[in-house]
Amino acid sequence: MTRRVVVSGGGTGIGRAVARRFAAEGDEVVILGRRLEILEEATAELNVEVGGDLVTFRQADLTDPDNTADAAGAISASGAVDVLVNNAGGATSWEAGSLAEVADDWLAAFRTNVLTAVLLTEALLPALRRPGGRIIAMSSVAAVRGAGSYGAAKAALHAWVYTLAASLGAEGVTVNAVAPGFIPDTEFWKGRRSPEVVEPRVASTLVKRPGTPEEVAEAVAYLASAQAGFTTGQILQVNGGSVLGRG
Repeated sequence: MTRRVVVSGGGTGIGRAVARRFAAEGDEVVILGRRLEILEEATAELNVEVGGDLVTFRQADLTDPDNTADAAGAISASGAVDVLVNNAGGATSWEAGSLAEVADDWLAAFRTNVLTAVLLTEALLPALRRPGGRIIAMSSVAAVRGAGSYGAAKAALHAWVYTLAASLGAEGVTVNAVAPGFIPDTEFWKGRRSPEVVEPRVASTLVKRPGTPEEVAEAVAYLASAQAGFTTGQILQVNGGSVLGRG
């Protein structure tokens, strides 16, 4: 059965790999993001890669309630949504000086990583297929290892996943998160791939290599599958063993 899949932040990096993974299976995929040029380019290239017109896009600022509602309404108008992957997010500044800068950093981290997931999910809940719907949030190893405002925002997603899983379980909808470790081939690490950054992160893994967006996409694909119907309220770590056994 062809599924309808929505991937936020689907124009680059992990989100793009996730979109490719679903489209390669013949699913219809809608990617969301703020940057029109990135979305247009990704959509065209993904459709060439999968040999069809399975990928479409919708431009949206998912930190804005009205913009999110408009995007969700357009998506819902075309039918039920089987899989929602909340991948939009990213780091803000790594350092802040004044209290005003600290406040801006933390608010931006939560808007970018938490609000984007919460607003889009709430907007699409009426359209989510029941039973069988799948909601997957993109967390990070930073949520369990610590990394300032970014790690705190990703950790907040875990609490949200647990709450949402409990509220939707009886309807046959699963809610989980994937927490990647060091995945350098993403915009998150763009401009920061020096040996001083890469080498200690690779050394901290048990497999002694970085991960790839495609490996994260495989974890997402499993959680979205029919076979994962008994898995909900979980944090799936994909970090090469850099952090053991914590969700």
